[in-house]
Amino acid sequence: MAERGQLPPPAKRLCCRPGYGSGCRPGQRAGGAGPGSGALCAGPSSAAAAAALGLLPLGKTQSPESLLDIAARKVAEKWPFQRVEERFERIPEPVQRRIVYWSFPRSEREICMYSSFNTGAEDPAAAPGGAATTPGGAADAAAAADENRLPFRRGIALLDGGCVDNVLQVGFHLSGTVTEPAMQSEPETVCNVAISFDRCKITSVTCSCGNKDIFYCAHVVALSLYRIRKPDQVKLHLPISETLFQMNRDQLQKFVQYLITVHHTEVLPTAQKLADEILSQNSEINQVHGAPDPTAGASIDDENCWHLDEEQVQEQVKLFLSQGGYHGSGKQLNLLFAKVREMLKMRDSNGARMLTLITEQFMADPRLSLWRQQGTAMTDKYRQLWDELGALWMCIVLNPHCKLEQKASWLKQLKKWNSVDVCPWEDGNHGNELPNLTNALPQGANANQDSSNRPHRTVFTRAIEACDLHWQDSHLQHIISSDLYTNYCYHDDTENSLFDSHGWPLWHEHVPTACARVDALRSHGYPREALRLAIAIVNTLRRQQQKQLDMFRAQKKELHRGVTSITNLEGWVGHPLDPIGTLFSSLMEACRVDDESFHGFSDFTAGPYSGLGEVIHRESVPMHTFAKYLFTSLLPHDAELAYKTALRAMRLLVLESTAPSGDMSRPHHIASVVPNRYPRWFTLSHIESQQCELASTMLTAAKGDVRRLETVLESIQKNIHSSSHIFKLAQDAFKIATLMDSLPDITLLKVSLELGLQVMRMTLSTLNWRRREMVRWLVTCATEVGVYALDSIMQNWFTLFTPTEATSIVATTVMSNSTIVRLHLDCHQQEKLAGSARTLALQCAMKDPQNCALSALTLCEKDHIAFETAYQIVLDAATTGMSYSQLFTIARYMEHRGYPMRAYKLATLAMTHLNLSYNQDTHPAINDVLWACALSHSLGKNELAAIIPLVVKSVKCATVLSDILRRCTLTTPGMVGLHGRRNSGKLMSLDKAPLRQLLDATIGAYINTTHSRLTHISPRHYSEFIEFLSKARETFLMAHDGHIQFTQFIDNLKQIYKGKKKLMMLVRERFG
Repeated sequence: MAERGQLPPPAKRLCCRPGYGSGCRPGQRAGGAGPGSGALCAGPSSAAAAAALGLLPLGKTQSPESLLDIAARKVAEKWPFQRVEERFERIPEPVQRRIVYWSFPRSEREICMYSSFNTGAEDPAAAPGGAATTPGGAADAAAAADENRLPFRRGIALLDGGCVDNVLQVGFHLSGTVTEPAMQSEPETVCNVAISFDRCKITSVTCSCGNKDIFYCAHVVALSLYRIRKPDQVKLHLPISETLFQMNRDQLQKFVQYLITVHHTEVLPTAQKLADEILSQNSEINQVHGAPDPTAGASIDDENCWHLDEEQVQEQVKLFLSQGGYHGSGKQLNLLFAKVREMLKMRDSNGARMLTLITEQFMADPRLSLWRQQGTAMTDKYRQLWDELGALWMCIVLNPHCKLEQKASWLKQLKKWNSVDVCPWEDGNHGNELPNLTNALPQGANANQDSSNRPHRTVFTRAIEACDLHWQDSHLQHIISSDLYTNYCYHDDTENSLFDSHGWPLWHEHVPTACARVDALRSHGYPREALRLAIAIVNTLRRQQQKQLDMFRAQKKELHRGVTSITNLEGWVGHPLDPIGTLFSSLMEACRVDDESFHGFSDFTAGPYSGLGEVIHRESVPMHTFAKYLFTSLLPHDAELAYKTALRAMRLLVLESTAPSGDMSRPHHIASVVPNRYPRWFTLSHIESQQCELASTMLTAAKGDVRRLETVLESIQKNIHSSSHIFKLAQDAFKIATLMDSLPDITLLKVSLELGLQVMRMTLSTLNWRRREMVRWLVTCATEVGVYALDSIMQNWFTLFTPTEATSIVATTVMSNSTIVRLHLDCHQQEKLAGSARTLALQCAMKDPQNCALSALTLCEKDHIAFETAYQIVLDAATTGMSYSQLFTIARYMEHRGYPMRAYKLATLAMTHLNLSYNQDTHPAINDVLWACALSHSLGKNELAAIIPLVVKSVKCATVLSDILRRCTLTTPGMVGLHGRRNSGKLMSLDKAPLRQLLDATIGAYINTTHSRLTHISPRHYSEFIEFLSKARETFLMAHDGHIQFTQFIDNLKQIYKGKKKLMMLVRERFG
């Protein structure tokens, strides 16, 4: 707020000596001290002044205030000093002094308002001596620490610390120095502070601290509070022009020369310039009478308002908006809105001025055009800020004492903003769907406008429409002006009657707009009037509610056929004008309701169309959190009502496209107006979390009550649509049912299991990253329930699990030793459970042999028939539905189980699916191929002879084939036969089948691979290629004519690739 190095602004009016033309002040000053004299502010009436300021304690004897002080105080509040001078020809100096004295602000509340945000704590200005009144506790201590950093609190600390000095008041100008104590990292600094004031308002401030902020710095606060709290210690002088008037020529010359001498470096250039202009007859300065005086107060034309740094307001708002909701910028903007409301409540004209500055920055936000171009909606937090902006403009234009010209000015500005293309629509991207909300008003000027021709409604549309509203209605005036406005003889029972059956006044108006009137009254400092209107609105709503209830009861048969009489097509909770919040705040401010008083909810059927009534609007805002509070509060007093309330609040119809069947969900329970659009309040994850918390609270409370648990379970299954939240409820119920200090609650365990089963069904065909966790938890829960639950989930596995989950997690866990021990199963029960697991395994293997065959074989090991069945399933699926890796895995399993021939059979089937090209020498299946060949070699010559053609057909990689060939030549086939029996025999010949076929295939693979590699070989791979040829030569030499074949092969390479001279030279050096 303060700006370094700036002088106070020049006076806005000219002061001159008497007799010097029309610009002069008429009338000579009377009496008083000499030109250099000064007086303390309090003067002879210091006691009266202190009493007026509230500085004297209660009960202390006080002298009556003088007539001079009473008159001077009133004049100082209302009249600019120029008007006083023009009105009276002769103003005695004591009168001038009292007017100047009383012109400084007298209340600390305004100083506080302009030097700190309203954080919602106790009014900082109200704490005696500036001391914090926050109670103890860690959170309170942190809040107190934050509050102590506010400029107002710091200013009080500086004042109490004796840091204010050299305080001087010259006319309407206050100056002084404030010493900032030395800190650990900063030295002591002295700040020069200057304050101008007029009619009890500070009109400008400067401080040499250089602080840039919306609010006054702590040094300005300290000097201001010094003047308010210690007026008798401030030396007061009349305006400097008055002192100059009393000097003769010699005194004036001496004054000027001394002034220049003391401040020659600062004022000498300016002094010389002014002297030159004054000495010039034709200069502009000589064309006007008098001279400016910064201490002489305001002129008649000056606007009387508190100093507000408009540039800083704009910069701060622009900064907060640029942060896009991060770093607490949304909170800061809400604090600025609260500051506007605080100003309006103080009836400070800067409220509208500040809101205008904020709105201009909002309209200049570049994101508006970006969102409009991209067709995307603004964020929910940003939308709430715009809603508050629109609501504040409603408050301003609905000021009951607003002047017509001021309202016309605001209307012009609102229409200008409203016409901008990027101006946000009233209801997000659905700005043309809501009706004109002032159509129902008797005062609405646009009631008959055709909605089809209406342009998009923007956030300013309501405020623009509100400019047509007025407060002259006699009935409205009577309502807000008196608590005794009743008519007990009034018996008109028509729709728009002015009084109810009890004689209390009613106010029929579009509810959000009527509540906007209440908000405007509260915002502008009329709390009693706001409360009276709020009560009239509430009485009107209660009367309408009673009529709806009567209609509901009379037409209940029609409702069963889907007919409703809901007429409120917009939600009031979450509405941009927040009508319900406004009514609630107004009533709560007037009367705090005792927590033990629940009679207001005893007649539950009073609101058939409310959020807790029988019929609910599809877009009605959920009341889960409120219902949770009601449930916990009502439960000790009326359990039936508590559950009835909570169960009704569980509904979340916005997620339901059609009404499900059942008595609790008859078609008339849904009244959809805009079925394809989520409402403005919609934040699904947050709302569903609140719904889940309500359900969890009911489950906890219903433990041990079978009927309640069944009812709550039914409500959860019907109303909660999120699998993750149902899973959380299932876990919560499980924890509550299995507390360590008590026996398990079997009913609650069954509820937990039912919820878990619902989660399984909901997520069976969808992707969910927590699915495995959910399956494992369900098996654990079923184990706690008992063996019948485990048997049930296995018999119905196809509705709950995938085949892989059923075999690898469910059946495997059920058959584990830990489960058997946990359940204390006897042999018969174990066999029954095992039979169910084997049946499940075979069914899963049939449905998904690729992923379940191995698990099925493992689960069926102890039952011969089941094992054979599983093996046959594998054989049937091997030709079409299974990959070589799956078959190799099962084949290894069979060998491990002691079935080598079955392993060999599966390995040969796997080989038919395999295809290794020449360059796949690191393929993961190579180990499986080597294992299959080793298995065949161990079984005998016939098995080896049968698998080698498959290997030759499937494997084209030369290094793999050469490895197989060498292994087959090291030992005799069948050397380690079945049952560990050692066979004797000769090594197989490479010149005869089947090894001859493998040798030829290996040599051919080396030849083909060589040509393939030479096609795209680079010099850096030459040495690697020579090593490859060396390995090829080893394979060639295994044949009886291998040397000749290899020599021919090398010669062919030299001829074909003679262009690769360096490579061929390396080939000659190694192979000749």
